[in-house]
Amino acid sequence: MKKKILITVGVAVLLLAATWYFARTETTATAALSVPVRQGLLEVAVVTTGELEAKQSENIYGPENLRSIQIWSEIKINELIPEGTVVDSGDFVASLDQTEVVSKLKDLENELDKLESQYTKTMLDTSLNMRSARNDLVNLKFAMEEAQIAVDQSQFEPPATQRQAVINRDKSQRAYDQAVENYVLKQEKAQAEMQEVAATLDQARRKKDRMVQILGTFTVYAPKPGMVIYQRDWRGKKTQTGSSISPWDNTVAVLPDLSKMISKTYVNEIDISKVQKGQPVRITIDAFPERQYSGVVDEVANIGQQMQGSDAKVFEVIINVDQSDTIMRPSMTTKNEIITAAFDNILALPIDAVHSNDTLTFVFIDKGTHVVRKEIKTGASNENEIIVTRGLDAEDEVLLTIPENPDDTKLITL
Repeated sequence: MKKKILITVGVAVLLLAATWYFARTETTATAALSVPVRQGLLEVAVVTTGELEAKQSENIYGPENLRSIQIWSEIKINELIPEGTVVDSGDFVASLDQTEVVSKLKDLENELDKLESQYTKTMLDTSLNMRSARNDLVNLKFAMEEAQIAVDQSQFEPPATQRQAVINRDKSQRAYDQAVENYVLKQEKAQAEMQEVAATLDQARRKKDRMVQILGTFTVYAPKPGMVIYQRDWRGKKTQTGSSISPWDNTVAVLPDLSKMISKTYVNEIDISKVQKGQPVRITIDAFPERQYSGVVDEVANIGQQMQGSDAKVFEVIINVDQSDTIMRPSMTTKNEIITAAFDNILALPIDAVHSNDTLTFVFIDKGTHVVRKEIKTGASNENEIIVTRGLDAEDEVLLTIPENPDDTKLITL
């Protein structure tokens, strides 16, 4: 019997000990969830994701003046060196499809052969015609001299015969004069025809030379040393092997100046009113989160745009990165904290510690034996903290969690 009593007493003692232990542990855990009011600086920031780009860059262009040789379609890129390749001036960058230009060049060469034949034929015809005209002039001159001889010999003939001889001489003189005038006109006409044919031939030759020159630019070389970065079209798609360039935009790739970088980002229409040119920015690169850089807002777009796959409007913001670093590469993802406001020497609390209902804002304070609700007034806030303007002092501590039966706690108003 005594043994059973002892076992019962032991179990009771163990239960009491366990109850005390867990109660103590819960109290300790509850006490650990209180935080002090922080005094100091609070920054309000707009946090965005951006992409690094070079502030200045030089484009690597493909063939120019394609429209001057009647190339209106896009040109395919047969080969383009990998993005990120470091090149020296004159190094190979890309090769383009020459099929259409080579075809046009062959057609032009055939046309040029016809024009050269036509030029030769026109020159020979002109020479023959002018030679015939000159022979006619010589014959007419002889006829005119013969008519003059007849006049001279008719001085002893009857007047009618003399008159006929004079008329024949005058006719010969007139025919000769008309032939001289016609010869001058034929000569001018022949010169005009030759100039026309020669101009057409010369135009075709210049077109061929221009086409050959442009064809030589279908192999693209680097204009200066640098790192090759792929060009993006208006849709944001990279130009790479298999892509095409148009006669209106012949950029094949880009050589960025990596010493001066920017972060291009987009701010939601809800926050864009807070962002202004000149505001400081904290920048981190996702690939190297341990490194932090400073920057300044350089441009804020006046007109919003709609992002693909979203109904929200965003505004483009350009941020200048103050430092340069060898690890920075275009297209790297950045986290940008744009500091839109800063408040010094203020009291602040974690947002989770502040509660509100329809009429007031309050916090819970542990008085040791009981918990009370304390009304406060708040100001600006960021993602984590909120400014307390009235109701708390720097030495106060508030609870992060809501206690049991919060409506039963005493309310202390301002």
